[in-house]
Order: sequence, then structure tokens, then C-alpha cells
Amino acid sequence: MAAGVLERGGGRPEGDGDKRRQILEGARAVFMAAGFDGASMGEIARAAGVSKGTLYVYFDNKDALFEALTVAEKRGLAEALFALDADDPDLRAVLTRLGLTYLAEMSRPEHVSIIRMVIGASEKFPHLGQAFFEAGPAQGVARLTAYLDAQVAAGRLTAADTELAAKHFLHLCQAGLLTRLLFAAGGVPEPAELRRRVEEAVRVFLAGYGTDR
Repeated sequence: MAAGVLERGGGRPEGDGDKRRQILEGARAVFMAAGFDGASMGEIARAAGVSKGTLYVYFDNKDALFEALTVAEKRGLAEALFALDADDPDLRAVLTRLGLTYLAEMSRPEHVSIIRMVIGASEKFPHLGQAFFEAGPAQGVARLTAYLDAQVAAGRLTAADTELAAKHFLHLCQAGLLTRLLFAAGGVPEPAELRRRVEEAVRVFLAGYGTDR
């Protein structure tokens, strides 16, 4: 295909989805290495193995590319981590599984780096922070809220505000861990420490919201 066909507005080539994923993979590598401010569209094109003309067919600028990358990752994580079965009656087991996967993902160095980048970029591009929040944290809370609604309806919980209860549980799990990791004030906790945190979070949550408290 001639180079001119791939210029902005020239239409996208066949294999659109594959090429977009290729670009996002290249962008991920560059953003992780250089940060948002240090990354350039030229570097991203080289890392992705595409021309700058092709890159601009898919993304108008760097912040659009960064938004697409972070939103896709957060949306995918929210869907995977918060795939909760509303009919599962074992509240303690469900919350424990969720808490462990949530903390394991949240404490990954790559995840912490992305959050730092989003926070840094949000001052200049507020829509990036908004999109990141809506695709990830807000989606996770919404999914957990729906699960808690089902448990209240089944008589297993007594939460007047299930959205607030969902936020309470997630904050009980991390209890300052994310803040510490964002400031690089210590390394990733061992699995035993993560489990201890989650078990205590579940205990406190059920003590406050459980029907058999």
C-alpha cells in the first residue's frame, strides 16, 4: 500500500484490530520506559514497527493514544477482576477471592507506574484521569455494588447504601497500600501479607454488613 494512503484521513488498512493492538503494545513499552512526558509519537511508531503516517491514522496525538491504552487495560481488568456470581451464597469466599486478586493486581509495579503516569498527565489533560477512573475504579465499584445488591435482596447483607459498602470493602483491602506503593515507600507485599490484609478486610466488612453479626 502506498505511503500516501496511510496518511491521516486516508482510511485504515485491513487487519485494523491487529494493527491497533500492535500500536498499543509499542506504546505500552515506550510509556513504561519514558513516562508520558518523555514519550514521543516517533518513538512509539518505531517500537510498534509502523510508520508515523500509519500511527496517525489510528491516533491523532499522544494523549489520545495514552487514553486508549490505559482505558483498554483498566476496562479489561475491571471485567476480569469483578466477574462476580450474584447467585454464589458464600459471601466470605467470594469477597476473599476478589480481595486477593484485587490486591495482587493493584500492587503490580507496572500497574503502579501507569497510575503515576495518569495522575501526572491529568493535571494537563483532565479528561485522561476522568476516562481512566470511569473505565477502571468506577466500573469495579459498579460491578461489586451489583453483587452486593443481590446479597441484600437474598437477605445475606444489610447495607442501606451498597455502593458505599463496595467502596468500603475495597478500601479496607488496600488500607493505605496503594499510597505507599505510589510513593515508592517500600516494596510489594508478600502473598502472606496480602492474604492477611484481605482476611481482615472481609472480617471487618461482614462484622459491619453481615446479617449474622
